[in-house]
Amino acid sequence: MAVAVAVAGVTTTNRSCCLASAHRRTLHRHRHPAPPRASGAVEVRVCTNRTCARQGGREVLAALAGLTPPRVDVDSCGCLGRCGAGPNVAASVGGSIAVFGHVGTAARGAQLLEHLLGAAEFNAAAELAALAAREKAEAALEKGSAAEAEVLLNEVFGLNACGGMHLVYRSRSKTRLAIGDISGALEDAEEAIRISPRFIQAHLLRGDALLAKGEYCAAEDAYADALDLDPSIRRSKSFKARMERLREKLVSATNP
Repeated sequence: MAVAVAVAGVTTTNRSCCLASAHRRTLHRHRHPAPPRASGAVEVRVCTNRTCARQGGREVLAALAGLTPPRVDVDSCGCLGRCGAGPNVAASVGGSIAVFGHVGTAARGAQLLEHLLGAAEFNAAAELAALAAREKAEAALEKGSAAEAEVLLNEVFGLNACGGMHLVYRSRSKTRLAIGDISGALEDAEEAIRISPRFIQAHLLRGDALLAKGEYCAAEDAYADALDLDPSIRRSKSFKARMERLREKLVSATNP
């Protein structure tokens, strides 16, 4: 029997739901496999199939990914049924699975997370304010206003948010690289990795900061760590550009 529950305008129905290694230089240190996901992880799956996609499923997926703390695993999924009542979101907490409907905005996504995690861990209002500040900072950085972006990102730390902080440190690392604060950029990338060890962009930014510091072998290690997590990035233009910059630096260092 289906049981419907209202969560701040979001409806839910209990139902069943199915939720190569990089090349290494011989002088590099031995690598350990990526750490497993944290115990007590919560799984959230957002339907991005046709109907839910038209109702904003992809935008909700992006918002949830930017709001969640590391123990919440957010990803897309196929149709969850209940078409027309979306965007639909499936959540698995402690082995209990439920499907929530009408999760059509970032605000409703935040309310859903507060419901799943509890207000003591996740304050929807604070998390939404942090998300808005980070997005505003990233827009400023895209326009070339790195100093403004850093000010906005620094303000996020006063909001007592817990979700998406690896993204805040990622953004501030990019910002600090842009203004020439290489040590600060490296610290932020490493903090993002501490919060979310499987966060590929943080490993890439750590490599960028190390490259800027002239620590070329360490930079290559950082890029390889990202490649370990997702070998497919080898084909991306940005990764190829990083490898080319690294190669040029290594050649220059070898032939001064």
